[in-house]
Amino acid sequence: MDMTRRDSLAGISGVTLLAGLPSCSKAHEPAAHVSPISETPILQTQYGPVKGYKSDGVAVFKGVRYGSDTRLTRFQKPTPPQPWEKVQMADKYGAACPQRGDVGPQSEDCLFLNVWTAGIADGGNRPIMVYFHGGAYAAGSGSDPLYDGANLVKQGDVVVITVNHRLNALGYLSLGLLNDDFPDSGNAGMWDLILALMWVRYNASAFGGDPSRIMVFGQSGGGAKIATLMAAPAAKGLFHSAATMSGQQVTASGPLNGKRRALAYLDELSIDPLNSEGLRKVSAEKLVDALSIADPVNPERRLYFGPVLDERLLKRHPFWPTAPEQSAEIPMILGNTKDETRNLIGRREPDSFSLDWERLPERLVRHMRADINPLMVIQKYRAIYPEDSATQIFFKATTASRSWRGQVEESDARARQGAPTWVYQMDLPSPEDNGKWGAPHTIDIAHAFNNLEGEGSLTGSGAAAQRVASQLSNAFIAFARTGNPNHAQLPNWARHSLPSRETMVFGRETRAVNDPRKAEREIFATVPFNQWGT
Repeated sequence: MDMTRRDSLAGISGVTLLAGLPSCSKAHEPAAHVSPISETPILQTQYGPVKGYKSDGVAVFKGVRYGSDTRLTRFQKPTPPQPWEKVQMADKYGAACPQRGDVGPQSEDCLFLNVWTAGIADGGNRPIMVYFHGGAYAAGSGSDPLYDGANLVKQGDVVVITVNHRLNALGYLSLGLLNDDFPDSGNAGMWDLILALMWVRYNASAFGGDPSRIMVFGQSGGGAKIATLMAAPAAKGLFHSAATMSGQQVTASGPLNGKRRALAYLDELSIDPLNSEGLRKVSAEKLVDALSIADPVNPERRLYFGPVLDERLLKRHPFWPTAPEQSAEIPMILGNTKDETRNLIGRREPDSFSLDWERLPERLVRHMRADINPLMVIQKYRAIYPEDSATQIFFKATTASRSWRGQVEESDARARQGAPTWVYQMDLPSPEDNGKWGAPHTIDIAHAFNNLEGEGSLTGSGAAAQRVASQLSNAFIAFARTGNPNHAQLPNWARHSLPSRETMVFGRETRAVNDPRKAEREIFATVPFNQWGT
């Protein structure tokens, strides 16, 4: 898991993001000055000092700037911030990227990260766990209460970092085929994450971390961002292990689909694609308002923005037709929940919980995201689960076809490659609403951070939830430290291989299972996988 400077620069030499990177050997040297944590700890970053606060033995720094104001570089690669000398306060979360919904303060000036650590410049060489938030490339921020890193820090002597970056059109509007001034606009949000990871590596020893043990982990869109970075040459060497939770990116948007979406979006804004000044000056509020239009590639859905095969950041699809060779040696965990769509669909369409057999085929057609005969799917599911209702089959089939399928594609591709890979399935249900939601999308976040009492947690705080939280969070800590998730609280967690498909199932009993839901997997293995938006 050691990283050489030559490896870390592969694919990104000549990019302005690289200014001032240290050699790895220097980064491994213990800091000459040891600063014990005070009540108002100060972190000396490469750009200037920031002052955080101490909470229950953990030093916390919120809203630390890692990039300059992107209002000045809209639809372009990010740039490092200007250095500062005066100590800046880092006790409040930074702004989130402008988006629909209420996530607190929003601004295009959003390149901030947050750090939780038990030591500052103390030579601790702690594993570093960098979390990318979910929100399907469109929403979210690193300030969600569930992402608070204090429990992981105290539990495993690690450093935890969460990140804000550009989203939706601000991060993924593909202008590369329309305007030569913005060749990197389709992946600007991914370039933000690369800049953040470079900040982490450079400043690792300052916040007590080990630059050769950087783990990235993320849920939903955060996991998809990680899958994308695993195929991006500019990200090579910037992280050493990866864990994705209900988040896959098998394929990226093609450049022509990206162009179609950009044209539809700019038409809504009444901006000519060649009007660079107009693109730079239109207000962020108008950019967000225009996100509500129908997608020109799939008019039944809202406009999609995500990573683009632009031949700059991405020269291939993340996990198609094979797993990326550049990350074959990176240990990877892939996880999904048993009932992903019970909240993904069920909260928006509550009548899905009262489906009858007559309405089921049409509802499946809208939500499976697979070109497959719904009557055949129903027939096969009724044979597998003869006691299930139409609603139960609906949520099982949509989970298997649209949410779980991408993980199957990625983990199997890694297995064919011989890459070190571990797979889990979260079965432990939420106690909310008398168990109505099963084990839904997002439930494993609180387990992974061991934040069962955090705002937004779906887990409850019963004995089973506490056990699973300890098991999963310690697996992630072990993974960050050694590149292997096994620890004393778990049965042996074997690497994922074919055809066995070894899987750790976290439930009322945590157990190792080969190829869980095999019959469901085989139904959808008969048709190509179509990742939404790509």
